[in-house]
Amino acid sequence: MTSSPAVIDHPLLQHKISLLRDKETPSVIFRLLVREIAQLMLFEATRDLELTARDIETPLTKMTAPVLATPGPVLVSIMRAGNVMLDAALEIIPTAGVCHIGIYRDHDTLEAVEYYFNGPPDIAERALLLVDPMLATANSSIAAITQLKARGVTNMSLICILAAPEGLAALSAAHPDVPVFVGAVDTHLNEKGYIVPGLGDAGDRSYAT
Repeated sequence: MTSSPAVIDHPLLQHKISLLRDKETPSVIFRLLVREIAQLMLFEATRDLELTARDIETPLTKMTAPVLATPGPVLVSIMRAGNVMLDAALEIIPTAGVCHIGIYRDHDTLEAVEYYFNGPPDIAERALLLVDPMLATANSSIAAITQLKARGVTNMSLICILAAPEGLAALSAAHPDVPVFVGAVDTHLNEKGYIVPGLGDAGDRSYAT
């Protein structure tokens, strides 16, 4: 089974991604744009979250109202660039659980190196939303999803601002059951594994490193 990414092509989102790509955009504005983009993407990516009913009373009458089922979703940041998206997601879903997965890409081999994992003890029973601005080689995302599946997780989606065709193909081959939401699919990876035209290194641009 293979799947195509869900490309969210809303005009507001595309406009903000263009501002994000601009090399003249300073880090403080870059972080703000990542937050805004993440929140716009979450509206689509959370469309299938489970709801339940709760009795409440409005100023006028009693009613049965839809609310998010508990336990709620878990937001998973693929560190470090995912942390900016995570903070934005928590503003929309403040009751969500949080999981951090520390993975970095070796600049020589382009392979994922894992160094940290911390998530809720009941993570296998909950819906997961993984956030990472860039899906380039997909090695980091594949490693993170593999870690989560090893812990019993079966329900997860990945949200990325930009993706390369090579990364999408690799992710689909490794984890075809994981839906992917992207803001744009760029043309290719260069010899250093960066997305082209891309926006550079999202972590470096977020934190001015």
